[in-house]
Amino acid sequence: MSTITKAHLAGLTASFILLLSSGAIAQTRPLNLKVTSLGDKVLNGPIVLERQGSFFVGGQDIESSTLSTLPAYAQSGTITVDQMYVRYQTPMKAKSNSVVMIHGCCLTGKTWESTPDGRMGWDEYFVKRGYPTYVIDQSGRGRSAVNATALNAAKMGKEAPEKLPVVFAASHESAWTIFRFGSEYPKVYEGQKFPIAAQNGLWQQMVSDWLFSMPTPNPTVPNLSQLSKQLKKTVLISHSQSGIYPFQTAQLSNEGIAGIIAVEPSACPEANSDMTPYTKMPIMVMYGDYMEISPRWAPRLKACRAFVEKANQAGGKVELLLLPEVGIMGNSHMIMQDSNSIQIADILGSWIEQRIKN
Repeated sequence: MSTITKAHLAGLTASFILLLSSGAIAQTRPLNLKVTSLGDKVLNGPIVLERQGSFFVGGQDIESSTLSTLPAYAQSGTITVDQMYVRYQTPMKAKSNSVVMIHGCCLTGKTWESTPDGRMGWDEYFVKRGYPTYVIDQSGRGRSAVNATALNAAKMGKEAPEKLPVVFAASHESAWTIFRFGSEYPKVYEGQKFPIAAQNGLWQQMVSDWLFSMPTPNPTVPNLSQLSKQLKKTVLISHSQSGIYPFQTAQLSNEGIAGIIAVEPSACPEANSDMTPYTKMPIMVMYGDYMEISPRWAPRLKACRAFVEKANQAGGKVELLLLPEVGIMGNSHMIMQDSNSIQIADILGSWIEQRIKN
């Protein structure tokens, strides 16, 4: 893979050429990507919208006799669960491609909004770049309903405590290493780009995670499929825990999926699985820095490299972008919140424009 040095990148202004790896080691071929920025006038200017709003996708009605343990609220009745919340903004003169942003573990759609230190989030950036932008809360997270009936069932003695749903939360200390801010809390990797001084703004975003209490398959996946079909031509942008979701969505149906961008996915499809669903659209898998020194992330990168190789052997157009390999150093797991987040957004926006017909 060709490398652009940090000094070279620093000397470029409105655009630069980025060389990506596409395919197996034996099949590596450099792909030129002209990365163009929005410019200060657009970045610092107003957001002009044609419309904005929110809605839900999916869900099912269930009847339960354990809706409440409070006398003022009925124990029995019907509720809706497994739906997915979607917030959208459509700019004036919007592109035909939209983007859907899917957050990861222990977080909500807030991931893509203003950064912990108050800078522009990727949701605003992509709107300014001309894309109708959809930000979801995974089913069972944030503004998407949690099914709490099992909690009440245990509290009422109708179910054994062992039947309680599995819910977990990530501590500041564990998230520190998972997000690769440093090797251990509160040490910081030299040159890393997460705004450490504003870390409390990230901790405030984190919520309890009900992933392991959700039905299988996770309702977020069929909901994403329904949303993609509704949008007709969208790029699914996932992060971390949700990194695998666009691929699982493509397994259900390619309809409406114009492309996939997996930002630091915790998993890629198995290299020995059927690659057919992933040959139908361009795909980018992107990782930041400090991958090889992380016991958690090094094996994941290796597995995703294997997937990229097999997918391209099957005729796919899958690109693996490891930022240090193109001279962009210091990115944490929370790339969309790092100090150079707009530089990375420029790469992704340019990739969409050059890989997917508007």
